[in-house]
Amino acid sequence: METLYHETNKQIQDVQSRMGRLETTDREYIALLEEELQAKINQIFRHLERLEILASKEPPNRRQNAKLRVDQLKYDIQHLQSGLRNFQHRRYVREVQERERDELMARTFTTNDADTSISIDETLQFNTNLNDAHKGMDDLLSSGSSILDGLRDQRSTLKGTHKKMLDVANMLGLSNTVMRLIEKRAFQDKFIMIGGMLVTCIVMVLVIKYLS
Repeated sequence: METLYHETNKQIQDVQSRMGRLETTDREYIALLEEELQAKINQIFRHLERLEILASKEPPNRRQNAKLRVDQLKYDIQHLQSGLRNFQHRRYVREVQERERDELMARTFTTNDADTSISIDETLQFNTNLNDAHKGMDDLLSSGSSILDGLRDQRSTLKGTHKKMLDVANMLGLSNTVMRLIEKRAFQDKFIMIGGMLVTCIVMVLVIKYLS
């Protein structure tokens, strides 16, 4: 398990480093870099599935710590996956805006074109709505990022507290029942965090539809 854990952690660090170059990569190479990143992320998720199985087979005195380490890797790669999708969305919106602007500039108007003013108004309105949607999405992404950072800090705090509780429990020789209750609480906290992330994503989608 240790070998696969360190390999997966190294891959996550590599993905994080590559994502830092997205904003500076030439336009013609961005799609290729996005595909490479997504392929690496998919491979990491497959490694995490294997790690979860291996962690469940660890000795009882090491099993909880192994699961926490795997959960941390899973949180990190989910955060990177979300960042990649957000970048792809911003790139798509930017390309649509540029295409609409180019089409508007390339269009030839005549004094006898009765639909000229209407078409211009519709195009300007569409562009305004698109800009509003883009701004709203950026604000929402910023808010979502703050929420995710807060959840991550809470998770780190809970993990530290949980580890201390386990150490104290081992020292005091608490019963297996109490230990199971502690593990159950940690499991519930993980689902609360995931639920918060899902609610944030749903709100983001609803706002995008509303602004569009």
